[in-house]
Amino acid sequence: MSDRPICTYQTRPVLGADQVLVLDAYAELYGRAERSLFAAMQAGGSINDLKRAFQPRFQITARQFNAIRVGLEGKIESIKARRPELITELESRIKKAAKVVAKLSLKPSAAAKLHQKKRRLHILRTKLSSLQGDHKSGAVRLCFGSKRLFNAQFDLAVNNYATHEQWLSDWRASRANQIFVLGSMDELAGNQSCQATVACDGSLTLQLRLPDAMRASHGKYLTISGVRFAYGHEAITAALASSQRVASVTKAGKSTVKRIGSALSYRFVRDDKSWRVFVSCEAAPVQTTTKSALGAIAVDINADHLAVSEVDRFGNLVELQRIDLHTYGKTTNQAKALIGDATVAIVALASKTGKPLVLEKLNFAKKKTELEGTHARHARMLSSFACNKVISGLKAAAFRAGVEVIEVNPAYTSVIGAVNHAQRNGISVHMGAAVAVARRGLSLSERCPKREATVPTRNGGHVTFGVPARNRTKHVWSQWGKVRSSLKAAHVAHGRSGLPKGMPAPLSPEMRALSATRPFTAKSRDANRQHNCSVGVHGQLADVPF
Repeated sequence: MSDRPICTYQTRPVLGADQVLVLDAYAELYGRAERSLFAAMQAGGSINDLKRAFQPRFQITARQFNAIRVGLEGKIESIKARRPELITELESRIKKAAKVVAKLSLKPSAAAKLHQKKRRLHILRTKLSSLQGDHKSGAVRLCFGSKRLFNAQFDLAVNNYATHEQWLSDWRASRANQIFVLGSMDELAGNQSCQATVACDGSLTLQLRLPDAMRASHGKYLTISGVRFAYGHEAITAALASSQRVASVTKAGKSTVKRIGSALSYRFVRDDKSWRVFVSCEAAPVQTTTKSALGAIAVDINADHLAVSEVDRFGNLVELQRIDLHTYGKTTNQAKALIGDATVAIVALASKTGKPLVLEKLNFAKKKTELEGTHARHARMLSSFACNKVISGLKAAAFRAGVEVIEVNPAYTSVIGAVNHAQRNGISVHMGAAVAVARRGLSLSERCPKREATVPTRNGGHVTFGVPARNRTKHVWSQWGKVRSSLKAAHVAHGRSGLPKGMPAPLSPEMRALSATRPFTAKSRDANRQHNCSVGVHGQLADVPF
């Protein structure tokens, strides 16, 4: 199997009224067959037996049945794969919520808030019990048409429905709003049931094979001409051109001819406007144009911005950039647009400099399970943040541009950035973390300070703490773990002192664009010691802040 990604492109073709009616009828038949197949599979039916029974029952071809089966199996497997993670997340949330309830129980003035938290805890425990039961029995709960729309029937006025019949019309339409057509590399034009041909003007003509149940009323094929894709049109035509017949020899030694090429799968989806066409095909190979010998570009992903750092081949900081990425309060399409613009800009910088892109293997699911009892603003920001979409967007853009992507372990990068790079370079801890990520991508080591560490704070101050001694028999990350504990304790003590409550002086626009911290005169323990320096050198060193 190829390691190249599968790219999906979409367009909205110009359809006539008759063509829309044909697609609507096909989608209605597809939806009924899919729901019936799901019920039969949950009852324990064999796929081969179901295939023999469903073909004459719904009057569909074997290829059309396979498309329904593959799409349905993908939904079922995604639910099963996600369920253990949901169980783990719920267990963490219940543990956190129980602590919050126990803490509020000691405050008589928080009776109203305690009641709501207890209700929340009961809901979480009920969800956990249901998921654990489904996981144990292997049951899969799949609502065709979405649970949100299904629950809308119980409160019609709030969901802008005048009558139940109006809701029922939308419900039936949502359960029959798409058609999946499975492709294969050994079929003509990469697909047996929907074949595309290139017209003289460069546009595509799609010939969709209809089920036999529709032949009497709509014919055998539906032809859609003049199809153009704003993005990926060249990739689709190249995939179509790759289909060819080659001679081969079977295991029995007989000569035969088989077809090879790229598989193209089609999905027709109806929305509020009309029908859209999605085409999925394997991406064309792209030559890598970046070299780690030149340095690296690293990204530190945060809930409200992306910190980008560029280092040379020695790991020295070259340039910094902050890209704001506020997704809270944005629609899905607005968030996608913001993420797309940010990822394209970062990959363009990597392509221009010829340096690979270094990313962390992040998982924000654990952080999202610890939102009970946290600050409301921080909880909203984390809940709306789409970390996986940022990472997938960076990888996709890097593949198209021929930029190598290096993934590293995120262990202690934030601590290393705060301790080793933030104060030294006059930057924020997030920018320092980006520098640490870039250095790790280049396989450069990070040692702890020998005696003391100075870390800047948000309001322009700083915290200083002693660094634990290193045990040479253990990995250096063992010491960084102790440094992280000391840093947390220092921040807690700093917060209790009341110093962070003061308003910091405003930064200049240039410094704020770099997410820099203001300079301060914090000195290390040995800043005033007499050093063995040449005459005149010590006087120059007296002005060095650390």
